[in-house]
Amino acid sequence: MFLRNAWYVATRSEEVGQGLVPFTVLGERIVAYRKRNGEPAALEDACPHRKLPLSKGARADDNIVCGYHGLTFDPAGSCVHSPTQSRIPPNARVRSYPVADRWGFLWIWMGDPARAEPEAILAIENFNNPAWGRSVGEAMDCACNYLYLADNLLDPSHVAFVHPTSFAASGTEETALQTDVRHDGVIVSRWILDREVPPYYALLVKFAGRCDRLQHYEVRYPATAINQSVFTPAGTGGPGKSLHAEAYVMVSYHFLTPTDENATRYHWLQIRNTDPDDAEITARITAGARAAFEEDRLVLEAVHRGMAAKITPNINLALDAGALRFRRELQTLIDREQGAKD
Repeated sequence: MFLRNAWYVATRSEEVGQGLVPFTVLGERIVAYRKRNGEPAALEDACPHRKLPLSKGARADDNIVCGYHGLTFDPAGSCVHSPTQSRIPPNARVRSYPVADRWGFLWIWMGDPARAEPEAILAIENFNNPAWGRSVGEAMDCACNYLYLADNLLDPSHVAFVHPTSFAASGTEETALQTDVRHDGVIVSRWILDREVPPYYALLVKFAGRCDRLQHYEVRYPATAINQSVFTPAGTGGPGKSLHAEAYVMVSYHFLTPTDENATRYHWLQIRNTDPDDAEITARITAGARAAFEEDRLVLEAVHRGMAAKITPNINLALDAGALRFRRELQTLIDREQGAKD
């Protein structure tokens, strides 16, 4: 089951125009398009007659015409024309979903439309700050449940083994983790002091020598992760210390959209406090992130298959504390939401 009264990233905003764009979220087939005024609209992608996907139909002004018998639906999901009969059937309607453009993505609300508040969409600090650079990756389809991705994004220790040529560095194998539970999610973090800068960041930081490194891994309910990486000259970092003037900060936002129980559509963007206009650095960051996330994808797809076919019980480790707490708290929210429907 999924938490439905929540905003999920459907796709990148630029991918939705005047054409009909199909996708699946939480197991529901949806078609999105833009009205003539540029505002987005999203409908159930199934004509109520014989369930032909409306995405196989055509636009008629701001409406969609089914490609089978011409039933025509407005952006609210109401049938406004039935060319095969004079009376429009009263149950000829499809579900309409609240959608909103934020941060270059089209967000969709999968629950009760009356509870959809675009103001509740995640705020991204410094997104429009001209002093900060930004990189946006192409979406990735992962053949695994979204919770395995959430587990991974609450697990700083995996970088030592899954990303040995990019994010790994001394200290990532043995430094203790701290878990904090908040009302909107879970944070797992640690400072790793006086170590070498890992390969992915070595050409990005602006200071020479060893570093103090913050790994801040956070996932907010139901499926948005925020990873903050801070590198500061050795001896200047640590809990409670002010940010050093030469500190390098990168914040990565990961948007995990469940396609269904066995697949996830993964979008991300990164912002950094340096080089806002350097296209070469942006390209390097984007390519490096994609390569690392592909390493994650291969592991997590295998984990999904292994857990689905296990013949002996799996175990948990101390490093799973944050992920297990996130799963428990999210399930409580899902159970509460389901209980309110009963």
